[in-house]
Amino acid sequence: MNWDQVQGKWKQMKGDIRTRWGKLTDDDLHLVGGEKDKLVGLIQERYGIQKDEAQRQVDDWHGNMAAENEAERDKYRKAS
Repeated sequence: MNWDQVQGKWKQMKGDIRTRWGKLTDDDLHLVGGEKDKLVGLIQERYGIQKDEAQRQVDDWHGNMAAENEAERDKYRKAS
């Protein structure tokens, strides 16, 4: 899943993001609107971490989401 897909599914992704980064509010996520740089900056600010650490966390989360989506697709293909 590329970041454009994340933006397109932002409403669905917000729940998972709130689970991962509980300090982010619904208003925060509304302002982010699916933009990766804004999400990284907000995580950096809320958690008091360096930008590269916030970037790593977002990249890890995004990679996990992509892997989960691929596993779902494989499961669906095998079932059909």
